[in-house]
Amino acid sequence: MMQGIGSKKAETALERSRRGQGVSREEALALLETPLLEELLEAASAVREKEKGRTVSFSKKVFIPLTTLCRDYCSYCTFRKDPGQPGAHFMTPEEVLALAEQGRRAGCKEALFSLGDQPERIFPEAREFLQKQGYARTLDYLAAMCELVLEQTGLLPHANPGVMDGATLDKLKESNASVGLMLENASARLMRDGLPHANAPDKVPSLRLRTMEEAGKRAIAFTTGILIGIGETMEERIDSLLAIRAMDEKYGHIQEVIVQNFRAKPDIPMAQHVEPSLEEMLRTLAIARLILGAQMNLQAPPNLSYDDFPRLLDAGINDWGGISPVTRDFINPEAAWPQISRLRAETEARGLVLRERLALYPEFVSREGFVSPRVREKMAALTGGDGYASEETSHAQAAG
Repeated sequence: MMQGIGSKKAETALERSRRGQGVSREEALALLETPLLEELLEAASAVREKEKGRTVSFSKKVFIPLTTLCRDYCSYCTFRKDPGQPGAHFMTPEEVLALAEQGRRAGCKEALFSLGDQPERIFPEAREFLQKQGYARTLDYLAAMCELVLEQTGLLPHANPGVMDGATLDKLKESNASVGLMLENASARLMRDGLPHANAPDKVPSLRLRTMEEAGKRAIAFTTGILIGIGETMEERIDSLLAIRAMDEKYGHIQEVIVQNFRAKPDIPMAQHVEPSLEEMLRTLAIARLILGAQMNLQAPPNLSYDDFPRLLDAGINDWGGISPVTRDFINPEAAWPQISRLRAETEARGLVLRERLALYPEFVSREGFVSPRVREKMAALTGGDGYASEETSHAQAAG
């Protein structure tokens, strides 16, 4: 019998999770009563090792901020800009290709496209730029830029543009290894006045869940996750993780779940908002692992935990996400990526092995129907026999 757990339900939840069974909502809520964090972490680590063994992965990426213009005004965001503000920009095809090529020369295999949501809906400047390029929508321009990067550099695009319709997902599947959209939270309460999504029409949870479902119908490997510390309750975090799990149980396409912690910045409305503590981050991660089970890839961004990032490994994660040797984290510019050499050293210090993956996780590389023939052709040149990134390709890229 577990000691110090605090409730019989929590004991049962931990025992069930150790057998690889995802815990229920009631059990997850019971785990919130667990006073001893270390017992939660031990259970989460045991679940991770059941399916992932001792391997922890990362993707070497170049971060392409296609546009900082955005029609949403989230209270925690420093990435988005209005036309005329410092940093407001729409990248030209030449700029996109130059940055992608810089990444290729540095050994990157993933081109992560991040951008504001549908800026042409409210900004004439965005419409004018797109018209000059021959497009009506940012999403159509994004698809064209993904194709350009795939064909010209061989990097595998991963688009993260916000809410997408089925037609957009069809286009993106032609050139993307995977796509992403953070659920952030499944609670519509966060859209009320005074809360972080009050002026963000694209953060309606049902719209984001619909995008995830449309990707599932099309067999597109999907990255999603939750953002913690923005005013949500722990119960809302649990419900958000359960919504993601239900989507994956239906379509089998969620390749990765991210737990991202809010960081305060001086130029945002939430500048004085209290950040989640390290213990809160560890507890949320551990419960996420127990909810999502052994097979799911669970990630936490190392740069957002600063020097404490090695502790995240204790909470059941098996992925560090994208790390760029050439570009900063444009979403969190104050938080530098850790050097890959330090990432490796800290991972190995805990008896784990660091492996480089592609924008598509190894278990999806061999699955039929999840990428287009064009993407599979480019992917073959970057992939080793076990679905991870080819070390030989990394060396050749860096020397090229």
